[in-house]
Amino acid sequence: MERKKKRTVRYILVFVILICGVTLLILCNLGIGSVSIPVREVSACLTGGLVDDTVQGIVRDIRLPRTLAALLLGGALALSGYLLQTFFHNPIAGPFVLGISSGSKLTVSLVMVFLLGNAVSISSGALIGAAFAGAMLCMGFVLLMSKRVNSMSTLVVCGVMIGYICSAITDFVVTFADDADIVNLHNWSRGSFSGMAWGNLPTMAVVVFAASVGVFFLSKPISAYQLGENYAKNMGVNLRTLRVLLILLSSILSACVVAYAGPISFVGIAVPQLTKQMLGTNKPILMIPACFLGGSVFCLFCDLIARTVFAPTELSISTVTAVFGAPVVLWVMARRKKSNP
Repeated sequence: MERKKKRTVRYILVFVILICGVTLLILCNLGIGSVSIPVREVSACLTGGLVDDTVQGIVRDIRLPRTLAALLLGGALALSGYLLQTFFHNPIAGPFVLGISSGSKLTVSLVMVFLLGNAVSISSGALIGAAFAGAMLCMGFVLLMSKRVNSMSTLVVCGVMIGYICSAITDFVVTFADDADIVNLHNWSRGSFSGMAWGNLPTMAVVVFAASVGVFFLSKPISAYQLGENYAKNMGVNLRTLRVLLILLSSILSACVVAYAGPISFVGIAVPQLTKQMLGTNKPILMIPACFLGGSVFCLFCDLIARTVFAPTELSISTVTAVFGAPVVLWVMARRKKSNP
């Protein structure tokens, strides 16, 4: 009884820390930048108080859409990584490592070059659809390879190779694109939350929210699946349907991220592992919301670093996430090696 109480206190504490972290980082992202804005004025902007028009424009029109995008897409990316790690039973599986992000990047690049080159505007839904098609294409290759290789480490290497192939084709496409397209593609392909506008948020929010709710409703079958396929079957879980849903939902979430912010590395691997260590459990009903909040915290923090450390020069978001995420991956691999000598 005492042990159960301690676990409950730990879970509550973790969620309080994550929610406070999200709140604090939202305020920091809105207030800190090339123009520093006091918290009082940020609060006034958000609550409709009297504020200078310039300050209001910076907060409401530039920083707030970007901050909300980092919050939503960071959570989506972490959740996508959690689903892939569950599907493959591998702690270093993720949309970036398995080449899924690179596949989405390839198809979005093709769509952008073709449509922009013919002076055709691109809707948010079209970009997400193109990214989803690329994600499913690469996921299909990974699944085919999984039937031929027994080692999960070999499968991860196959995913990395697929990612390199997609990146090479993307570079080839960019080489023959118009100058204006090259600028747009170069900035987007490095990964960034800059340029986010209010027009991007409705579609993004609907897709991320719908997919996240779908993932949460799968928490019970995922919990059974984690205990083994035979156990899941005995509990009445339709394994084929569950696997299809895991693939579809993870691909939708990662495709939404790539469509708006470009490929972002290591978030999908590092955040689920850090969240698991914080909670001390892998229960999906706790991990799913905690992963989303953790991904939001991670991306809000990395975006703040990317904007401010070398201001006015802005780093790509993937550069910063790699700095903080790669050591987590190395730590996970070292722990795995130690527990399985």
